[in-house]
Amino acid sequence: MTKKKQINHTNNGLKPDCLPFGEVLAQSMAVLAPTTIPASNLGLIVALSGNGTWLSFAIGMIGLVFVSININQFASRSASPGSLYSYIAKGLGPTAGVICGWSLVLAYLFTGMSVLCGFANFSDALLGHVGIHPSTITILAIGAGVAWYAAYRDIQLSAMAMLWMEAISLVLIATLGIVIWAHKGFVIDMSQLTLKGTTPGGVAMGLVLVVFGFSGFESATSLGDEAKNPLKSIPRAVMGSAILAGLFFISMTYIEVLGFSGTGASLAESEAPLGFLSQQVGMGWLGELIAISALFSFFACVLGSINPAARVFFTMARHGLFPSSLGLAHSSNKTPHVAITMSSLIVFLVPASMSLFHVKLFDCMGYLGAICTYGFLTVYILISIAAPVYLHKIGKLRPLDVVFSILGVGFMAIPVMGSVGIPGSNIFPAPEAPYDAFPYLFLLYLVTTCGWFVMQRLRSPDIVRSMENGIEEIHARFATPNPAVVPSPVADEPQP
Repeated sequence: MTKKKQINHTNNGLKPDCLPFGEVLAQSMAVLAPTTIPASNLGLIVALSGNGTWLSFAIGMIGLVFVSININQFASRSASPGSLYSYIAKGLGPTAGVICGWSLVLAYLFTGMSVLCGFANFSDALLGHVGIHPSTITILAIGAGVAWYAAYRDIQLSAMAMLWMEAISLVLIATLGIVIWAHKGFVIDMSQLTLKGTTPGGVAMGLVLVVFGFSGFESATSLGDEAKNPLKSIPRAVMGSAILAGLFFISMTYIEVLGFSGTGASLAESEAPLGFLSQQVGMGWLGELIAISALFSFFACVLGSINPAARVFFTMARHGLFPSSLGLAHSSNKTPHVAITMSSLIVFLVPASMSLFHVKLFDCMGYLGAICTYGFLTVYILISIAAPVYLHKIGKLRPLDVVFSILGVGFMAIPVMGSVGIPGSNIFPAPEAPYDAFPYLFLLYLVTTCGWFVMQRLRSPDIVRSMENGIEEIHARFATPNPAVVPSPVADEPQP
């Protein structure tokens, strides 16, 4: 086996210091895609959690705030395109870092696949109104292709597009939410507040998809080289996106469940609940506007998922874990163009293949979204464990940091138990097929990828040293900045 070329770690060729806080926040909000939950996916969670859906979101928000505190122990001290892969490798060592890296790329790519299906589903419905009926694969190809171009061309173009698409969608949905609640007389829904008919197992199982709803809130960490003032803007984006999205999810869940009460329709079976509710309040035109804005939000999430996935590939390639071509940056665009192209292709091929087997797009969204959740859960648990270990190494550990770590792991353990189930338990029953198989497929994925890493270490023992050196250089750059050092010109080729 030919030994991979090692790439210079400090001059990676990405566009430096170009994104202000608003665009950094837009990256996290785009992958998180708060529009998609109330506009499309809420029914999947209501089917599991019922009147306790708002509680599933509240628990998810609280848990992810604790996770964000653990993430920010690293993000406030260093930044890199490697996102949580670099952090976990720093805290727990190379093997844990590789588990995180593989989990992240699966999580981001499957998020992109899931929302690309949502994009195709909404596009098909909207185009059908005007008598246009393109094939599913055509719509999938258009969505993935345009996202590829934006990500390939310029990170600032990507960030601005995501910022405006999400902002417009959120304003429209919030407006409709107020109208729906007003139509109901601003009543207090005691069925929801008293959790009528809700079971702990339902709330826990709903948390699996809730974590998918929040997933990607940490993706701003992948902009470590491109963000302005990254040690401040990235931690604020991570924490802010979790809180803002959580409050939005809880509010819209309450309003939509209330809105469907007494209508004879089932929110759990609705693929476009806001469209239905807009008709109920006599504002169908607003529902149409939201459908169009949701379409753009789905696209923003596809784009937002490709960006961090490519940057994790990019960083791992520069550490010798993937072919060196994935660690190249475009000489003029300053983007990881090879990794972006590969990520975009994967995001397209999987849902396109599923459509060839006549799997409904709405079902594809649920399946792919559930699978990606296991990647995020793995990473969130690992980062919560890594934070106190890292703080202990640098002599900054406080008892409160240990508490945050335990709470982060504990809250993430709830959806893990809900997704796997406990034999004979009424609280955590095993999920129905095919969801019952997904955790084990993900475990097989981890075993396979970790086995590949073991083979890499045996064939090239220097690979661990390359990882450690690259990550140490990242942290040292922020720990001991030297303004007298002038960086050399960036090369677009691997450095020997």
